[in-house]
Amino acid sequence: MYIVVIGWLYVAVMMAVAEATNANGSLLGAIVTFLLYGVGPVALVVYLMREPARKRRRRAAALAERAAASGQPDAGGEAAADPVAPVRKES
Repeated sequence: MYIVVIGWLYVAVMMAVAEATNANGSLLGAIVTFLLYGVGPVALVVYLMREPARKRRRRAAALAERAAASGQPDAGGEAAADPVAPVRKES
């Protein structure tokens, strides 16, 4: 995935250089070209491509939190009153 990002940024830099060195071009036009054709789309694509990894990380954190919270024997909100039943004497 990163090779596509590097290639896209290379093309955007070359477009910005062409804009800056053109007789009718300007440095401001080159900066705007690089930001709108380079940085903006690349940031969006990288954000969208990393969504599955973020989702897996959130799911793993939720599972770890759920596992840490369920340390009680009945996995409920209250602790067990007495884990071993008392022995009764018959009279």
